[in-house]
Amino acid sequence: MRFILLIDTKDEKGLIYKISKVLFEHNVNITNEQEFVDNQNNKFFYRSEISGEDIDIDTLQRELQNTLPLANIKITIKRTKNIIILATKEAHALGDILIKHYSKDLDINIQCVIANRDNLQALVEKFDIPFYYIDADNIDRVEHENKMLQVIAKYNPDFIVLAKFMRILTPNFVEKFPNKIINIHHSFLPAFIGANPYKQAYQRGVKIIGATAHFVNNDLDDGPIIEQDIVRVNHEMSWEEMRNKGRDVEKIVLNRAIKLAIEDRIFVYENKTVIL
Repeated sequence: MRFILLIDTKDEKGLIYKISKVLFEHNVNITNEQEFVDNQNNKFFYRSEISGEDIDIDTLQRELQNTLPLANIKITIKRTKNIIILATKEAHALGDILIKHYSKDLDINIQCVIANRDNLQALVEKFDIPFYYIDADNIDRVEHENKMLQVIAKYNPDFIVLAKFMRILTPNFVEKFPNKIINIHHSFLPAFIGANPYKQAYQRGVKIIGATAHFVNNDLDDGPIIEQDIVRVNHEMSWEEMRNKGRDVEKIVLNRAIKLAIEDRIFVYENKTVIL
């Protein structure tokens, strides 16, 4: 079987040797590994893909923890991740994920799509994926989220992806999925947060626009950044033309972020990420 080993800890001499020694003693093969040292914060990050016959994961994790008592250690089976998508009415981000899932360009299992508008239902059902329409207009935010949580509880996803889900989630919802909710924001954060950033960018006369994928926390558009990209624009473009170019970037950035998350490549600390 194949597993992913993630370790972050205080940096010190001999960490790679200590980790490799434990893996060797358990007859574990390292098929791929990366490490990074944040010298400013004296932090060590390590990711490896490991394999072997009859690996006792509990014993392996316990011995790694005994060897590195201050480390955060996580061992997971390398597998297809389950995701739930939340959407509102824009189709570009959701449609791109659905196509990449259908073509197997993203190794994910989309368990369902939950939306607070019903206009995307026909699109989702073309891919034989369950669609849940939960109207948000006639109930308060807490009740709406509770209805979503009831659906999510049926599936227990690895990640929740906000594919242009245009509602601010409450702390009660966010705290149930720490570093598991991935959002795509239509600007190059931290610039132009909030609503209609393309109009804000147009009014400032910017020369580049971009998109940012980040984990959701309780501060608006301020969660740990996973991925970003940009595209050049000019003074001849209207804000609507900027928006159209920006949507293409949004799809690319969200796809990259999902891929990094499902491959267990993201470490989160101090409201930022290390990607290995």
